[in-house]
Amino acid sequence: MACTNLLSATITPFPFTSHLKYSPFVLLKPAGKLRGEPKRPPTIRAQSKNDDSVDGPDRLISAITYFYPFFDGIQYGKYVITQYAPFQILIQPLVPAIRVFKSFPLNGLLVFFTLYFIVVRNPNFSRYVRFNTMQAIVLDVLLIFPDLLERSFNPRDGFGLDLMMSFDSTVFLFLFVCLVYGSSSCLLGQLPRLPIVAEAADRQVL
Repeated sequence: MACTNLLSATITPFPFTSHLKYSPFVLLKPAGKLRGEPKRPPTIRAQSKNDDSVDGPDRLISAITYFYPFFDGIQYGKYVITQYAPFQILIQPLVPAIRVFKSFPLNGLLVFFTLYFIVVRNPNFSRYVRFNTMQAIVLDVLLIFPDLLERSFNPRDGFGLDLMMSFDSTVFLFLFVCLVYGSSSCLLGQLPRLPIVAEAADRQVL
């Protein structure tokens, strides 16, 4: 009978859980004990359904989405990549994926609609995934402005060319930093908030 009581342990909440509507902890308290068994302290365990940690798949999906604006704006790094060998080493493993992304002119638009309607507007995904995906989308939309500037102002030499090289390199470095910061934060289960785009992403994700 004592063994049966031990196996049928009951879960009793903390006394102060009545004041906290959503408590992430439960107290495991055995209903009975074997004769002669030493008294054990209660065990505290976090409930998984109320845990604030991010699941592994959500981390991975969110980290991958930040490659989208980086691939779409890789052309702005033509000066930095050719002049600095460390960037060539870092970019080299991504070359096959970049070639596939750039192989069809409408790939960027297709990825945009896929991410927006299948991920951001899909309540089956967690808000963590939808927010990070929306940040990547907004970051990619902002690339319209440097693209328009290059089309309207395309110097061939002189100070204008130096200015354009500096501008392109700045855009590329910003995309690179967003990729590293966003992806690494997601893999660690943290929530990255990118400058300029975080507030816009918040407004789009309900």
